[in-house]
Amino acid sequence: MTTTEDNYGTVAVIIPALNEAEALPSVLSAIPSWVTHTIVADNGSTDGTGEVARRLGAQVVIERRRGYGSACLRALAALPPVDIVVFLDGDASDDVTEMAMIVAPVAAGDADFVLGSRVLGDRETGALTPQQVFGNWLACTLIRLIWKYRFTDLGPFRAIRLDALQRLRMADPDYGWTVEMQVRAAQRGLVCKEVPVRYRRRIGRSKVSGTIRGVIGAGTKILFVIFREALASRANWRLRSHPA
Repeated sequence: MTTTEDNYGTVAVIIPALNEAEALPSVLSAIPSWVTHTIVADNGSTDGTGEVARRLGAQVVIERRRGYGSACLRALAALPPVDIVVFLDGDASDDVTEMAMIVAPVAAGDADFVLGSRVLGDRETGALTPQQVFGNWLACTLIRLIWKYRFTDLGPFRAIRLDALQRLRMADPDYGWTVEMQVRAAQRGLVCKEVPVRYRRRIGRSKVSGTIRGVIGAGTKILFVIFREALASRANWRLRSHPA
């Protein structure tokens, strides 16, 4: 099935943001006109991120509990009924002009979930740190070994049907959000697809890869989520195989 921008249905964009006032103008100005809702989840910014987003026409929700997942969950709670949800970062590292490539396979019914892969696409020198490259490889390797599902990246730029997203029962409040989504998509048999995307050096300093504490925290949480989900999958298999 071939789709055009005219029949993508209703598409919402969610942008978790912490002190992204400098980057948000370029991000929000690039969002396509066919997007029906844009929600910026201000995660306790002190630089006027929320005011910038409102001035540029985005809906702003406030989540004071720090964490990428917390911000995404708060935005989802404010989301009206839509067909497709797009997640992207507010630091201008994702190329928003490529959003149609992410959304089109979902709108066409060719995929439930589409991930923009920075590994398969072009990325600026230094856009991904060596720690991020290794962490992505390790996490994706574990997902392939445990669930036989092949991903190349844990990139933030992604689109998913809202009804499929609701089936995932997302809950992680921080660094584990992206890997939780991918692991649960594999567990529940969603049709997943990756498309190559461009990735740029972010505007401003990373809250995760820019600090030793952030790198260690993110890596530890990602591995924790993978093994937690693996144990849960094993427990569910045992219950199905040996009902009381």
